[in-house]
Amino acid sequence: MAGAVNIGAGVLTPGTHTFGPDDGTLSVRTGRTGAAAKAGHDLLIAVTSWEATLELGADPARSSLVLRADSASLRVLEGSGGMQSLGDDDKANIVTTIDDEILKGTAIEFRSTEVRMAKDGDAIEVQGELTLTGNTRAIAFELRLGPDGRLGGRAVINQTDWGIKPYSTLFGALKVADEVAVEVSLAVAAPAAG
Repeated sequence: MAGAVNIGAGVLTPGTHTFGPDDGTLSVRTGRTGAAAKAGHDLLIAVTSWEATLELGADPARSSLVLRADSASLRVLEGSGGMQSLGDDDKANIVTTIDDEILKGTAIEFRSTEVRMAKDGDAIEVQGELTLTGNTRAIAFELRLGPDGRLGGRAVINQTDWGIKPYSTLFGALKVADEVAVEVSLAVAAPAAG
């Protein structure tokens, strides 16, 4: 393919690639800590309303990535561990707590400041700024294109870096770990004409 960008075992065509929930998943994984950690759950939370635009140049250095997510669109998919399984009411209560006490309906946005091919040619390295709860901080991660045509990446962030106090209960004996992982997995199609 003329002008295609080879990434590992896959090929990504230069142009404008737009993504949303119909193209893949954007999710958050949390852990637990504290003296009563066994009572809590590690959560897998889906972001159900989001959009991303990857402008990919034949030279990745001429590329950009923007992602916006609705903080009120989080849904708990599963909770592993814990003393008992999470029911639908438990999942709904967690979402309410995240919206009311943690994210407070604020915008979530990522804008790249630099996009470049990794030295090994197996990934695109992305650096940029993530805005959460009105605070903006630098973040870096990699996107890899697999042989199955899916573009995936994972970024690990510390909530406290964005001014977020990790949720705690049982007088602080059970806490959500400060470190959370944000994961994306996308089906890549031909870029939009433009």
